[in-house]
Parts: sequence; structure tokens; C-alpha cells
Amino acid sequence: MTSRVAARPLAAPAPAPAGAIPLAEIAPWAVFAAIVALILLYFVSTEQGAFALFKGMYVHEFVHDGRHLLGFPCH
Repeated sequence: MTSRVAARPLAAPAPAPAGAIPLAEIAPWAVFAAIVALILLYFVSTEQGAFALFKGMYVHEFVHDGRHLLGFPCH
């Protein structure tokens, strides 16, 4: 004898609530991202130019192509 099992349709997952993300959760990450962006902007735009934190041309050569791509003169 063969028993037949009826296939049941799978239930769709419940949608996630579409509430707003609290500002208190976003603010620390936004500040962190802004600080990282400013540090990167400094290294691409200014480092080894008129003002330098590090000796040598290592940082300048590392970001050289990015500097030209973003329109910063370096020569």
C-alpha cells in the first residue's frame, strides 16, 4: 500500500516592519563615516603637498592616480 501525503504550500515569510531607523542608532555611524571620509580626503588632496605628516613620498605615490582622478593637481 502506498500512502499519499498531500503537499502543503509553504507560508510566505512575514514582511519586516517598515518603521524609521532611530537617529540615535544612525548618528554614531554617520560621524564615523564622516571622519573616515575627511581623513581619506586629506591623504588624497593634501598629504605630501603643501603640508605633510609623513616623511618621504610614499603616501603621495600611493594616492597619486586617485589625486588626478579627483582633479587635485600634484605636479
